[in-house]
Amino acid sequence: MGLRINDTIPNLTVETDQGTIHLHDWVGDSWAVIFSHPKDFTPVCTTEFGAVARLDDEWKKRGVKVLGISVDGVEDHVRWKEDIRIAGSAEPTFPIAADKDLQVSKAFDMLPAEAYLPDGRTPNDTATVRSVFIIGPDKKLKLSMTYPMTVGRNFSEILRAVDALQASVKNGVATPADWKPGDDVIIPVAVSNDDAKARFGDFETVLPYLRKAKLPA
Repeated sequence: MGLRINDTIPNLTVETDQGTIHLHDWVGDSWAVIFSHPKDFTPVCTTEFGAVARLDDEWKKRGVKVLGISVDGVEDHVRWKEDIRIAGSAEPTFPIAADKDLQVSKAFDMLPAEAYLPDGRTPNDTATVRSVFIIGPDKKLKLSMTYPMTVGRNFSEILRAVDALQASVKNGVATPADWKPGDDVIIPVAVSNDDAKARFGDFETVLPYLRKAKLPA
């Protein structure tokens, strides 16, 4: 059984280029984004890690911790971070976990239990280790995405997803397609019109089951 939305993430002990962490302790009271890739010193992933580095202020603004996952070792991560800095024009200050034993990749259902790293492996051997996991302060999985090796991840969308999740959890609402902060939110069906009026003031009824409102200032 794979890790599903609202499952508690495993409390793994993980080696990173910044020392040993215990996942639950590392998340703490924060939100977290864990993103993985199949190999260091690969072109698409280098641009992605550079993009994450450039967004350092945005993660901090939202109270989000970031953890990279790679099936290579700590020594490779340390050397690779210089390439990430060059490609991204920003210092990669976030830790990168060394998942050489595939503990994280298997626990997060990126690889099957019987997977192993063959001698002379290529990125194709761990191709499915190209995922993003957004974790809440309750240590539960809130969102996951998996990409092929040829498609770079859009971290602006991942930031938007964090914003939507945080708005939903804080205000007890849902968000429509393409939502961004400041847009109307969706009032849950379980909320009566009277309660919706009390909570949100004026709201728009698009359909009997689709009501939109502004979040209170």
